[in-house]
Amino acid sequence: MSPAPRFENCVAIDWSGAKGRRHKGIAIAEARDGMAPRLVRPDHVWSRCGVLDWLLERAAAEPTLFGFDFSFAPPFIERGGYLPGEADIPDTARDFWAYVDAVSDDEDLGAASFLERVHRPHFYFGIADGTKADFVHFRRCDTALNAQGGRKTASAYDAIGAAQVAKASFSGMRLLHHVGDRIPVWPMDCLPEQGSAIVEIYTRIYIRNAGLPGKKIRTADELDAALQALGSAPANLNHRPTDHQTDALITAAGMRAHLANATAFRPPDLTPEIARTEGWTFGIT
Repeated sequence: MSPAPRFENCVAIDWSGAKGRRHKGIAIAEARDGMAPRLVRPDHVWSRCGVLDWLLERAAAEPTLFGFDFSFAPPFIERGGYLPGEADIPDTARDFWAYVDAVSDDEDLGAASFLERVHRPHFYFGIADGTKADFVHFRRCDTALNAQGGRKTASAYDAIGAAQVAKASFSGMRLLHHVGDRIPVWPMDCLPEQGSAIVEIYTRIYIRNAGLPGKKIRTADELDAALQALGSAPANLNHRPTDHQTDALITAAGMRAHLANATAFRPPDLTPEIARTEGWTFGIT
């Protein structure tokens, strides 16, 4: 495996687990070498299936590093399983993606039924479920990031509030299952010496790398300041961006910058067991 794989493009996808067929919360941005990041189809309202089709087409066209903003698997190491107490639950990420897809019946690769009906006792939806702390479990990469300070990451079992990532993550697992073996997913798969790959991203990492406190960026001026701090040319948008668009633009630029890090794909705390069960967020070293 090449120690510094070369990608012609870095693409960040700000994802959504919302119910329905079209999702205003999805935004896609790309950052080519030496160029300002740009939005892909900025006026388009994406479906998750539409993102899948676009992803497969673009991955075959040029070597691209695609980043998706959702957890690629629930915590496994902490309790020795994804859904402790349940029978016949897979114990590797790829098999778990297939399981989530098989038991979810939502349109457009949604997974609300997985949380709300199939495995309801494992997810926190409000005080009627009991003590929230009993539901909050983290992956090893989340623990590593939380140890660096700042606002803690969200747990994949927390399904309440604006900051929850549960629905987006489980719908994303369905997408990864449908990608199959057509695009390697790091670190569940070995990074290819050539061609495209998919990684997990977390926008707050790159906002903090830009020297900002991690809050949402909502203006074109704030966006350009963050991009310049990441070594990127400004986007120079002529409209007020949504926070989904700024998340995608900053993360695409941040991914491109992080590729220069010698440990980008070799974080010291990543073990083979973590790789095949929980995965790792690109940008946590």
